[in-house]
Amino acid sequence: MKKLLLVVLLAAGLTSCNEQKTAYVDTSKLIQEYKEMKEVEAEFTAKSDSIKGELDTMAQDFQREVEDYQANMNSMSVDKRKEVEQTLMRKQQMIQQQQQMRGNQLREESDTVIDSIVSKVKGYVKDYGKDNGYTYIFGSNESANIMYAKDGLDITEEILEKLNAEYKK
Repeated sequence: MKKLLLVVLLAAGLTSCNEQKTAYVDTSKLIQEYKEMKEVEAEFTAKSDSIKGELDTMAQDFQREVEDYQANMNSMSVDKRKEVEQTLMRKQQMIQQQQQMRGNQLREESDTVIDSIVSKVKGYVKDYGKDNGYTYIFGSNESANIMYAKDGLDITEEILEKLNAEYKK
């Protein structure tokens, strides 16, 4: 009987030693609700609105020039019309190039900052996992990488709170 009890206790001990602590985080929620990400999104929305305003002003000025040309073109010589049309075409091309260049620049800047934040969050989750004895912390998102998890394994809110608190510092 003692042998059997010893074997059962030994088996139970080995099983508990081999248990792995796992959890998951909703990566989309974690990134979207991270305060630094919200601030960056607001900053880039403001930049985008500012650039749009500048480009809209340029486009409106150009449109007025086109309308002015159309109103006065009948009184112009053929050479003068060609000259004005070429000038207007160059301005239109310049506006389009500005739109494309500024849009690309803003997109690249935004991508760089967002990639940095995502790396920061991943690093934080990694450190959190090490510090709290997790074997695995899985990520879940809209693609439903995790189809089911036992209640209590979602640590998104816990990490989000601590991440946001650390960001405030």
